Amino acid sequence: MDIASIIGVISGTALVCWGILLGSSLLLFWDLPSVVIVMGCSVAAALIQFPLGDFLKVGTALGRVFKFKTDKPEDLIQQLVTIANKARQGGLLSIEADIKETKDPYLASALQMTVDGVKTADIASIMQKKMEMVKKEHKTGVSVLAGMAAFGPAFGMVGTLIGLVQMLANLDDPSTIGPSMAVAMITTFYGALLANLFFIPMSEKLKSRSDEVQSNMNLLYEGIICIRDGVHPRLMEDKLKVYLSSPSKPAKEGK
Repeated sequence: MDIASIIGVISGTALVCWGILLGSSLLLFWDLPSVVIVMGCSVAAALIQFPLGDFLKVGTALGRVFKFKTDKPEDLIQQLVTIANKARQGGLLSIEADIKETKDPYLASALQMTVDGVKTADIASIMQKKMEMVKKEHKTGVSVLAGMAAFGPAFGMVGTLIGLVQMLANLDDPSTIGPSMAVAMITTFYGALLANLFFIPMSEKLKSRSDEVQSNMNLLYEGIICIRDGVHPRLMEDKLKVYLSSPSKPAKEGK
């Protein structure tokens, strides 16, 4: 679980509620028509902008915001160096046992192709296509959330305009002006809150998640190509260290 995302959502929501409670009741900020306009129209606009299949992936994207796990680059380098040492000493067939122990399907598939003697160019082509597919899937989730972030405030203003029109239509009754204005402003509040506390931060977090995954996939790609081409493990390790955010101790070479 991503503790930072959970803390952010809970604390942000709590602070907004606390700020409201300091001066009024939470019920004062509840208006069903405003919720329908902001949320309903934002979803409708997203359905117009994106194909249904892409829109339905937003659930998976939201899941990655709160539950996400990826291997550390230094651990991947250690694993690749160990495999490279084994391949250097016993040949490519000696790493077949490592395939079953590999949890990452992307790496397992690449190792299997390496053991099967697939040409380096073909391995590179397949791995690059898989990277592009993963990148496209992540980009879809980011785009849907970013679209919702743009639609929320816009439909908040639409709701406000609807409320103002209704208010102006009843100017003959001054007692209704205050309550009508309050309701009109609530839709803008809903749109701004949804966009700035939820949709924008979530889309940005998904971008960073995607960058992490892409970086790891590129690291594995280069590592597998080095193993397939018989590059010395120490040289391969030096090449892969560019993916580390901070210097680390060199991986131990097999004896």
